[in-house]
Amino acid sequence: MVKAQVLAGGRGKGKFTSDGNSGVRIVSSPTQAFESASNMLGHNLITNQTPPEGLVVNKLYIYKAIDIADEFYVAITFDRDRYMPVLLISDDGGVNIESNASRLQRFWFPLPHGIGPEITAYIQAQFGFSDPEMAPINHILHQMVKLFQAKDATLLELNPLVRTPDDEFFCLDAKFNFDNSAKFRQQKLFAMEERLPEEEDEYEASQLGLSYVRLDGNIGNIVNGAGLAMATNDLVTLFGGKCANFLDVGGGATKETLSKAFEILNKDTRIKGVLINIYGGIVRCDMIAESIIAAAASMGGFKVPVVIEESGLENLNVEPDFELAAERIVNLTGDSS
Repeated sequence: MVKAQVLAGGRGKGKFTSDGNSGVRIVSSPTQAFESASNMLGHNLITNQTPPEGLVVNKLYIYKAIDIADEFYVAITFDRDRYMPVLLISDDGGVNIESNASRLQRFWFPLPHGIGPEITAYIQAQFGFSDPEMAPINHILHQMVKLFQAKDATLLELNPLVRTPDDEFFCLDAKFNFDNSAKFRQQKLFAMEERLPEEEDEYEASQLGLSYVRLDGNIGNIVNGAGLAMATNDLVTLFGGKCANFLDVGGGATKETLSKAFEILNKDTRIKGVLINIYGGIVRCDMIAESIIAAAASMGGFKVPVVIEESGLENLNVEPDFELAAERIVNLTGDSS
């Protein structure tokens, strides 16, 4: 088996831009493996979970093929409505699970007690597992609960978990999600995290305490406070513009964090203008002003229109009124409808 490694699911039903074939392939010889790898590495794979242009594949996972008698889907996630984890299991795993989600069996359980004998007895009866087969099933479920709790997981998904003709069980693929709020407890785990190229700025910003979210527009924002960020985005949209980001420098902004904010926006080739909207009640505006001047100097001046309250810098537009500032940046970027 040759599997494309990308940060998206649906690889089995996906298609490569190179040859139109799947992101998961069975090969029977070194020659076929080489041909498949050549058409996968460096090419884009398009699935129902990737952007329209797909994601470039730089890694492959190669493993021996296994004869499959049955495919199962097994997952543990957290049900926020019931404040407890839930076990999801189906005998129709693999690439069809998304279209057959109605066949999922759900079992809620208290995390401190794990999956009890009542649930495992029902699973055995429902899916026809023999007594010898229940030993590995019980072990798998026990280990999943242990991992779910120990690593602050929000999703552990085995798909497919397969039964071979010899009644052995193998996990052929898995997907794990972990709680971002638990990074301080799971530092080694999150240190292994891989990110898409467009997520690097978000990661670098978070390291400095900035809240950065990439959006689809071309007007960059630098604000302080999540509420003000949302209001700024809404007002720009009201005047016919579209924001390129949600960038909240927070109440603890420093010259270093402001410089990083400008650096992120300066690297974004989509941005045609920047709106700086700072509420003086939670951060010193003189420090913000000094940071803006320093950023302009380090970048050789602003290459796009910047709207803010007061300065003598070239290409920097003064507008103390929030509504007029949003309208002006939209007009300056030519985005007004």
